Amino acid sequence: MDAVRVTLLREVLAGTEWLGATRRFGGVLRGSVVTHGGGLLLVGTPEYEPWHLAAHLVDEAAWSGTPELAPTLVRHDARPSDPAHLAVGPGRIEAARRGETLLVVAPGEPAALLERVHAARRAGVTVLALGAGGGELESMAHETLAVPEGAELDLDSVQHLVSAAAGENAVASPKGRRRFRDRLARLTETLTAPPPSPW
Repeated sequence: MDAVRVTLLREVLAGTEWLGATRRFGGVLRGSVVTHGGGLLLVGTPEYEPWHLAAHLVDEAAWSGTPELAPTLVRHDARPSDPAHLAVGPGRIEAARRGETLLVVAPGEPAALLERVHAARRAGVTVLALGAGGGELESMAHETLAVPEGAELDLDSVQHLVSAAAGENAVASPKGRRRFRDRLARLTETLTAPPPSPW
């Protein structure tokens, strides 16, 4: 249903600046990970972890044939006993080096996060930010997409549009295109099927 949500959002937003802004940011994200090839780190705040964006980027990476888009989700409360894909803690940001990309999704700007982002930037990491804008994070980031409070879109909706744009900006592999056509066919069948009988 995420493909349907993105399509509906784009129809509603036609004629606004959001479509161009999210496509541009998605293109910068894709270009950064493809050009540098050092991997993508994705982090939020202790109160807001971008789980859905991580999942959508994994899907887009598979569909587009761009494995670099699949992020490593950095969690503030990660424990060694967590499954491997959930056990990456904030120390990973401190260990990041030139060639890697750090995508920060943060409705707020906790001091500890800002310190780590600043250190990563100094180490040569490309920093991209989705957040309220206008704060320290925006001044640290190489590219920012601001989602101010009271905007037409919320941060979750913007993430849907950005992840879709990042995948679309890539050249889809034949295998990825087949998967997309299969998913689209299943979605179409679901949406056009008659409702189940109440009896």
